[in-house]
Order: sequence, then structure tokens, then C-alpha cells
Amino acid sequence: MKKLLGVTLLGAAIAAGSAQARDYEEVRIGVDVPYEPMEYRTPEGELTGFDIDLGNALCDEIGVECEWIVQGWDGIIPGLMSRKYDAIMSSMTINDERREQVLFSDPYFTPPSAWFAPADTDIEMPYPQTLEGKTIGVQRGTLQDNYVTDNFGDVADVNRYATADDMVLDMDSGRLDILFLDFPVGKATLLDSEEGNYKVVGEMITEPKEYFGDGFGIAFRKRDEALAEKFNDALATLRDNGTYDEIYNRYFSEKQ
Repeated sequence: MKKLLGVTLLGAAIAAGSAQARDYEEVRIGVDVPYEPMEYRTPEGELTGFDIDLGNALCDEIGVECEWIVQGWDGIIPGLMSRKYDAIMSSMTINDERREQVLFSDPYFTPPSAWFAPADTDIEMPYPQTLEGKTIGVQRGTLQDNYVTDNFGDVADVNRYATADDMVLDMDSGRLDILFLDFPVGKATLLDSEEGNYKVVGEMITEPKEYFGDGFGIAFRKRDEALAEKFNDALATLRDNGTYDEIYNRYFSEKQ
């Protein structure tokens, strides 16, 4: 019986090791769109953006095909756990709460968060006393949602949205006084928009780390350490050979 148990355990260990080290011909990556310039669709319907271009370059370096699976943010980690895809590359901030669920790659981008409001706003600095009675827009389930809820939820109305586009629509129509989101997304959707007239209110925010984490990372299931290591090695190579900077410069005028 002990011998049989030992053989069974050995077989399970070998199988687990094989799954860990298996070669991928295709890597399915979950992504939530649209969040220009990170991930969005062209007028022709093709996925593009910093995350998409960098992810494709990482897959090329590893020698696998990328398949992008569009998934709403609320279900993006459950989708990974149910094996709907092999990784998440969707501007996901690395923080301790998410580390309990997933394995992160090395950081590949570190954006600040920022407050955005109409250019004629009377809000000079976003403090609890200046936002009292105001309506704040955030994306549901994000670090910005957590930060605003904890620090302003008692004095302001917090409206939560599924997408950045929905937030912008309500801002354009006057139903929101101010938004809080990743600066690159706010810049692309508000500051660079021809339709609106908006500005950044206050300073860029990257602290405290309990909310704003350690930058964006690619998320994997915890058992997929070998796959995460492949992506880490590829990311280091792209940084060294200039490919990362080339992709970066397509979307950002100034390095974050």
C-alpha cells in the first residue's frame, strides 16, 4: 500500500512538473477594453494599444502566438482562474490583495493616477472638504475606486462605471463633477479629446502603496511560474534591445 501510494504521489509530481514546464504554442491573454491608450479598438475593430503591442512583442520574443480574449473587469480574475485564458495583461496594478489570488510578472509600466475635471471647475485641490457634496466618477473594482471610497466616500457621491467611456459620457453631460483614474487613460479620453475641455486637478498620485501598488504587471495563475518566468525574461530582453522604448514612444510622449 505504501509502495502504491509512493508511486501515485511520484506520478502526480511528474504530471504537475510537466504541466508547469509544458511548452505553449499559443498564450491566451485576457484584456478589458476600451482604455485608450492602453487597450482599445481601432475604427476597423482591431485591438491595439500599449498593452496589446507590448503583449504581442513579448509573445514574439517567447515564440508563441498571442490570442486576446476580451473580458469585463469585474470578471477578469475569475476568468483567469477558470482557465478562460492563461494570463491577464490589462493595466492591472500589482498590489498585496491581488497577490493573494494571482502570480504577477515583473512590473512593465508604472503610471500615476490623477483627478480630471472640466476646465471651468471651482475645485482647486481635491481634498475631502473641497469635494464635499460633489459627484466623483471611478471605474468599478479598481484601485482608484478603493482609494476614493475610503477617502471621500463619506463626504461625496461616488458613481462607479464599467468602462472609462461610460465615465466620459457622464462627465460630458454634466452628471459628474470630477473623475479619478489612471493618468494615461484620462489624458487620452479627456485631455486629448476634441469634444471636451478638461484639465488635471491637483497633483499626480502614486502613494500610498496600499492603494497604488507597484505598477502594472501581467497576472498568471500561481502554479504557472514557468510561464511567468518566460514573460519576465522576454520583458528584460525587450527593454535591453530597445523594443520596449519603441513601443512606449508610440503611445506616450514622456516616459513614466
